[in-house]
Amino acid sequence: MKLKVTLDHNGFIPDQYAKFAPDNYRYDGMPTVNFPVIITDIPKNAQSLSVSLIDYDAVPVGGFPWIHWLAANLPVTNIPEHLKAHQLKNVIYGTNSTWHDVKMNQAPENPEINQAYIGPMPPDKTHLYTLRVCALDTNLPLQNGFFLNDLRTQSAAHILASATLELPARSH
Repeated sequence: MKLKVTLDHNGFIPDQYAKFAPDNYRYDGMPTVNFPVIITDIPKNAQSLSVSLIDYDAVPVGGFPWIHWLAANLPVTNIPEHLKAHQLKNVIYGTNSTWHDVKMNQAPENPEINQAYIGPMPPDKTHLYTLRVCALDTNLPLQNGFFLNDLRTQSAAHILASATLELPARSH
């Protein structure tokens, strides 16, 4: 399986999907429109896809990897821009790391933010974001709001193929 994401002319995730997103790509001030992902060589017997986007460069800044996007039971095809707006049947969304801020009473609990794509917003320097897409032999028995560990354990015996891509996002 192979992934392709179109980067800007400087090799970064395009601004509209990250820290410098325009207002129409934001919800409540957060960039919430995901970039499209082209996926090739998906196994023919795949029944669904899952996706995660994690910032491991966030560890020195916040103390843990920052989860920007979790979704499961996606159709076996390319991931369109603004996946959530497509309201695709069976697609479920996991809890991203803004949930941490909710628990610290710094952000409102709102599935439009806490269970959605939240674009990269590196505070200190360019960060690399790890995009992983898995082709699965089934739909997973998860509910909206699932956590990364749920995705990992429920997926473990069902992954037919996976692909990972490191995507840089600019901080300024």
